[in-house]
Amino acid sequence: MDNSRRALLISIGLTVALYALPYAVPQASMLAWPLVLVSTLAHELGHGIAALLAGCQFDQLVMYGDASGVARWSGSPGRLARAFISAGGLIGPAVVAGGLFAAARSPRVARHAAGVLGVVLIAVDLLFVRNLFGIFFVALLGIGLLALWAKASGEVARTTLVFVAVQLSLSVFSRGDYLFTPVARTAEGDMPSDVAHMAAALILPYWVWGGFVGLLSIAVLYWGIRIYLSKGK
Repeated sequence: MDNSRRALLISIGLTVALYALPYAVPQASMLAWPLVLVSTLAHELGHGIAALLAGCQFDQLVMYGDASGVARWSGSPGRLARAFISAGGLIGPAVVAGGLFAAARSPRVARHAAGVLGVVLIAVDLLFVRNLFGIFFVALLGIGLLALWAKASGEVARTTLVFVAVQLSLSVFSRGDYLFTPVARTAEGDMPSDVAHMAAALILPYWVWGGFVGLLSIAVLYWGIRIYLSKGK
């Protein structure tokens, strides 16, 4: 078995343990909490980056301890651009997961990718994150990735990136109910969900767009995993 497949199997094994352990030790459910926050960060950054690509302003990002978050943007985009910004958050975790799988093909690339991601997250923290919890979490994650780049071996970096990619991949399914609800419940109160925003900007009901985004996310993940397994060394 080559190292790339070994890293994937280790990541899947850790994930199974992470999900199974709370049934035996309820307190262990907290172990998965940081990983849920990572998917929230990818989601909200997806909105912010999509807003920038649509020619709008990415004003701020906030994250809360209940794993909810909000990306605030401003501008006057058209209907298609508004739908694009809403979809950006929904496919954000899958896009990041696909990118991590691709970067993990090579231990050397994986290690440097961790360093680049660390720098990007520190920059995001300084430029966009605007609440204390979010500032602390994003800074901690960025510093951790920089430490991975500076101290870890390429194989450790590869396994770490694949593990995080697996968690982000699962978030497409474990939080998939969000794709089929018109209401998002956050620490700031109830608000229209992303698919509700898409339905308002375009034709067809929200659940159609939820299904479309779900299939697109799966396609992105399939591409990432296929590239990883076919090119891993």
